[in-house]
Amino acid sequence: MAGYKIKEVVARQVYDSRAVPTVEVEVSLECGAVGRSIVPSGASTGAYEALELRDKDGHFGGKGVNRALSNIRKVLAPAIIGMDATDQTGIDSKLIALDGSPSKSNLGANAILGVSMAVAYSSANAAKQPLFRYLGGANAKTIPVPMIQIIGGGAHAVGSIDIQDFLVVPMSAENFASGFKMVVDVYNGTKQVFAKAGKPLSTADEGGFWPTGFKSNEEGLQLVCDGIEKAGYLPGKDVAIALDIASSEFYNKDSERYSFHLEQRDFSREEFVDLLAGWVERYPIISIEDGCSELDWEGSVLLTKRLGRKIQIIGDDLFTTNIARIKEGVEKGACNAVLIKPNQIGTVTETLDCIEYTKSVGYLPVVSARSGETEDSIIVHLAIATNAGQLKVGSVARSERNAKWNETLRMEELLGKSGVYPSSGIFKMIK
Repeated sequence: MAGYKIKEVVARQVYDSRAVPTVEVEVSLECGAVGRSIVPSGASTGAYEALELRDKDGHFGGKGVNRALSNIRKVLAPAIIGMDATDQTGIDSKLIALDGSPSKSNLGANAILGVSMAVAYSSANAAKQPLFRYLGGANAKTIPVPMIQIIGGGAHAVGSIDIQDFLVVPMSAENFASGFKMVVDVYNGTKQVFAKAGKPLSTADEGGFWPTGFKSNEEGLQLVCDGIEKAGYLPGKDVAIALDIASSEFYNKDSERYSFHLEQRDFSREEFVDLLAGWVERYPIISIEDGCSELDWEGSVLLTKRLGRKIQIIGDDLFTTNIARIKEGVEKGACNAVLIKPNQIGTVTETLDCIEYTKSVGYLPVVSARSGETEDSIIVHLAIATNAGQLKVGSVARSERNAKWNETLRMEELLGKSGVYPSSGIFKMIK
């Protein structure tokens, strides 16, 4: 369509929630519509993720994005100006071809994703549709179940404890709004538990409580259970626990062992799987992410055999939003769910394809934010557009997090009676 032709592409350096530079892109169409995107950044990044291009010079600790911006201005923008913005697949294919590398390392996945997302926004704005409707069509209707951090550890809290995220999932809520309220209650309940225990109420990268003075990793599980009860809910029935182990951060590939630095404990893969299985027996855990390292396929298969019929086993670093790696996981029998992060793969089209593939093989997609986040809420729309069913953003504190949760509340209101909220039923789909 002539009016939807791309007229201008503007790129600039802005900043994420960790005061680190990132890429913002604006795409303007001939019809006057404008789309703006901001690219997030991870802390515990998987080895198989698409490359985030940084300047590696004397500014911002080498984390500036001038190289990525230059690639947008000199290579990507000239190539897509004049193209029909509604041809998302064609534009994304051109961006990928211009880079020409498997990991998008020549131009940078942050440059490519910024352009890809801004194109999607511009087309949706031109069509005067919410992004989820533009991307997903008439059947986009599922409001995602939230997975929300209460305690942040690992790389999100400078290694204060080994486990990266202690999260909760509302199980008895009838809609997103009530489920989110339950989590807010748990967050505030845990705040009271922390205060009573004499723990400082500082926050980690994603808004959860900083784990100061913990004697063990398991202590986080008990504190979250206490927080659930303090809020007036039943652990497991009303609110369940989810864990992001981020085990690649403390896995030794040479010895093939896992090490808890906090407790000075060392585990074989079998012993580590036993530890996690014991936690599942003692605590109301519904989901474990990256229980074993991205380098330890055998461990992930063993963990899935032990727990895959009981709970959700998510692969993040193991899969990196990459269909080829998910296919390998399916063939090996590793995990039953996939974390979906657009900046792990680099374009909107590849992200949508990955979610579709994940669902087609009977795995559950969990759309996720990054630790270095922004006010951009595209992941909310990707989750609804694809009926993914779950959304993991971080905590209920910090505006870059609540930008997503508040957008989900708006979209649930917009969908009204046509919207579907799966609640705990989402986990009955585990195969």
